[in-house]
Amino acid sequence: MKSQNKKVENIDRVVVLFAGDSGDGMQLTGSRFTETSVIAGDDLSTLPDYPAEIRAPAGSLYGVSGFQIQFGKDPIFTPGDNPDVLVAMNPAALKANSKNLKLNAKIIVNQDAFTEKNLQLAHYDTNPLEDNSLDGFQLFAIPITTLTRNALEGIELTQKEKDRCKNFFALGIMFWMYSRSIEPTKEWIEKKFSKYHNLAEANIKALTAGYNFADTTEIFTSHYVISEKEKKKGNYRNISGNEAVSLGLISAAQKAGLGLFLGSYPITPASDILHTLSKHKNFNIKTFQAEDEIAAAASTIGAAFAGSLAVTSTSGPGLALKSEALGLAVITELPLIIVDVQRAGPSTGLPTKTEQADLFQSMYGRSGEAPLPVIAAKSPSDAFDSAYEAAAISLKFRTPVILLSDGYLGNGSEPWEIPDVSKLPEIDVNFTVDKEGFAPYKRDPDTLARMWAVPGTPGLEHRIGGLEREDITGEVSYDPDNHNKMVQLRAEKVQRIKNYVTDPQIFGEPSGDLLVVSWGSTFGAVHSAVEDLIDQGNKVSHYHLRWINPLPKNLKDFIHNFEHILVPEINTGQLSRIMRSEYLGDAKGYNIVRGLPLQINSITEVINNILEG
Repeated sequence: MKSQNKKVENIDRVVVLFAGDSGDGMQLTGSRFTETSVIAGDDLSTLPDYPAEIRAPAGSLYGVSGFQIQFGKDPIFTPGDNPDVLVAMNPAALKANSKNLKLNAKIIVNQDAFTEKNLQLAHYDTNPLEDNSLDGFQLFAIPITTLTRNALEGIELTQKEKDRCKNFFALGIMFWMYSRSIEPTKEWIEKKFSKYHNLAEANIKALTAGYNFADTTEIFTSHYVISEKEKKKGNYRNISGNEAVSLGLISAAQKAGLGLFLGSYPITPASDILHTLSKHKNFNIKTFQAEDEIAAAASTIGAAFAGSLAVTSTSGPGLALKSEALGLAVITELPLIIVDVQRAGPSTGLPTKTEQADLFQSMYGRSGEAPLPVIAAKSPSDAFDSAYEAAAISLKFRTPVILLSDGYLGNGSEPWEIPDVSKLPEIDVNFTVDKEGFAPYKRDPDTLARMWAVPGTPGLEHRIGGLEREDITGEVSYDPDNHNKMVQLRAEKVQRIKNYVTDPQIFGEPSGDLLVVSWGSTFGAVHSAVEDLIDQGNKVSHYHLRWINPLPKNLKDFIHNFEHILVPEINTGQLSRIMRSEYLGDAKGYNIVRGLPLQINSITEVINNILEG
């Protein structure tokens, strides 16, 4: 059967999951499918899912690596609840993911991997390709390894090297199934393996063979085209949350006319920020890989004192180690940004999985009264704006700012319209250069930001440190009344930030039966659920927090206008507790902590239960 005899069906959106062993190249396969979908003009959201075990046994359930993508014509806010298509490269990948598939989902498996050994490693008693256990799905069992080897006959590579190309064979099948061009990936392969011509040739042949196999085989009777959508003109690229944070920080430093310093210690899932910034030294960027988290934070404080836009990046365990240094940053009132890409804990926990459990630590996890502003990104592309705004506020108010992301946002990706840098908000840095009237803790009357003098400026020699300082002069002070005043000033400075940032807008009516409040990466699932429920006639609204400390001014205007308040979080109810203490309202939590993003269907079910009493 030739392709011209196969049906072409229009669809609005689809969820695809690529899964296999860590060595099967599933992250690469998903990334190439994502890039090609961006080029095609689709909206999308991705969820790379890495195994927590660094060297899990091949073929084991612990070693399954996955990459989920939802793409389509309409705005996409999540990587999808349940896949429409699973590409499983071995039995473990099938076992780990088949329970989450939609009814009648397509399952494409590498038939060659279903050996007796691999079935045992995946804890299958019988072969699922033969025992009718997959009858509720559309099963396509394809000998991908064998077909890849056949396609690569004559190329001077070892059998093991040829077998590593099978992910491109599977990718070729998916490109055909969803009417994607293989040309961008061929160009990428040629560039990636420009020094290894045999590998480049092999991967391109495997990709082409997979595409042609799907085009000519009789097992596929139709393929799909994403319905056209009206595209907003602009320059777009695919971007991950960690990349977006990095570019936001670079842009802020350039706008401010400052050098950028990153002091960091590698930690999953934040390490890509260090990797990305280290590639852009041409923008006056210095990256320092410290010996530990404490040294990373301390170096950042030194860079801030010296007049740089100072940043440290980490995840939850690293934030805990930085806590003493952050207390020093608070009392010295220096501008710096702490990026926390949250992961599942406590301790090492699930280091490759996502969570929102560092909110309390960000708000309260320091000795003494040491308040810090906290801002949270809602999506991979929004991480650019959040990082830029965090830097602007930090510089304006002379305060450390914590920027919360998480593993889902940091590793996930979506299309991003590249902004016109000339239209980014201005960031003015007012270093004190005139010694007349200079005092280290003399404050701006509106922001309460203290003066910032770069060390070495003639006549402006001064000291700051961890001991309490006297108001205005900055001399060491043990006076109890002065300490009380300084504590109140530092707290008030954080609260005044709400006068300089834009309040969130409510989605839906300003009053009704239920207000759903979200923060961080729960935005997509919550927004999608509320949007559907509003379309069904329910009196539900959505309010998403960008700044969590300080809370926005207009939240109190909405909080008592609804009969019920729901706060979905990937923790045990941290924001809901903060809201109850702040507004004395009955904020109910929907809390599930599985190391995975929240699902639209689950939130919808919870909302319906509340509305039904």
